Amino acid sequence: MINVTLFSQIISKLDRLKFLKLVKEKETDKHQKGYNSWTHLVAMLFGQFAKSQSLRDISNGLRSATGNLNHLGIQKAPSKSSIGYQNKNRNWELFRDYYYQLLGSLGQQAGFKQVKFKIKSKIFFLDSTTISLCLNIFDWAKYKTAKGAVKMHTLLDFDGNLPSYVNITDGKTADNKGAYEIPLLKGSVIVADRFYNDFYLLNLWDSKGVFFVVRHKENIKYIVIKENELPDNKYQHILKDEIIELKNKSSKEKYPKRLRRVAVWDEVNKQTIELITNHMTWTANTIGELYKSRWNVEIFFRDIKQLLHIKSFIGTSQNAVMIQIWTALITILILKALKAMAKFSWHLSNLVAFIRLNLFVKINLQYWIDKPFEEYEDPPVHLTQGVLF
Repeated sequence: MINVTLFSQIISKLDRLKFLKLVKEKETDKHQKGYNSWTHLVAMLFGQFAKSQSLRDISNGLRSATGNLNHLGIQKAPSKSSIGYQNKNRNWELFRDYYYQLLGSLGQQAGFKQVKFKIKSKIFFLDSTTISLCLNIFDWAKYKTAKGAVKMHTLLDFDGNLPSYVNITDGKTADNKGAYEIPLLKGSVIVADRFYNDFYLLNLWDSKGVFFVVRHKENIKYIVIKENELPDNKYQHILKDEIIELKNKSSKEKYPKRLRRVAVWDEVNKQTIELITNHMTWTANTIGELYKSRWNVEIFFRDIKQLLHIKSFIGTSQNAVMIQIWTALITILILKALKAMAKFSWHLSNLVAFIRLNLFVKINLQYWIDKPFEEYEDPPVHLTQGVLF
């Protein structure tokens, strides 16, 4: 008989020692009494798993788990005012750094590895998503005259579809400007949309030994140096494969090297997709398929916005918003780790919904995610006839 709730077993998957080491480094528990950083993390993760709409929901939800809080590593449920105060004042970078710590452990589940492309390079998808905010309430989140927003510039790892890097800026920051700070892994591939067709940025990537596949803008000026042969019998969707040089003087100063241009017909949307890359030996079909796989980052943005609590916020300060976003990222990392551990083929949306309904149910977590719909039969009742005479 399991005497621990599903939520407690999920929290036990987290490396608490690494978290406490970060707490010590950042001194986030200095002068704190009672409501420490670990309690804060557990409360915010509960808010994500339960999709709590307010500080009161988080406080009351944890309070309803009386008798089970010790399994979570906390003494008592925090009050609404305590959560609000710490969301405003505890350094949000603690939660960001802990996400990256967990990414190195939970994020390396064996089931995360994907094999689709016959290339050895590490593949990343780069894109951003805008999270709208009310400017009257979130006055620090500059975007438009009457609208506020923050923007998540995300570098998504193809293996596991989890962010290897996230840069959160105000809504006014252009996509290409938010990409200058991303860490670059030599020999890797970055796949991006036309908003990253910044030749200075592309030249920076090239100089660091990074390959890119980017959709180019329609007004690009170039000279065709060579036309590569197209396959005769297959890959009829490949329209062009050519080596080019930039023609515009300012563009050529930013990117003086030759590029490869591949045009692909998109049958679904009935349009031509024009791509540029600095890799000269991949097949044109591989380049087209790499760009097609960029849809993974759109799916990630959809999942985090629809399944978790990230479209509305329980605090109005910049610090509170950052904490909520980073705890949402920690939550989706945990969920994908559970999905990889399970023998059952979960859809992420179903897994989230079922956990949400069973947070305080006491059942073995691994058994539950392996066999969520198994029917249980009561053991047969053995009646013993007593001796009357």
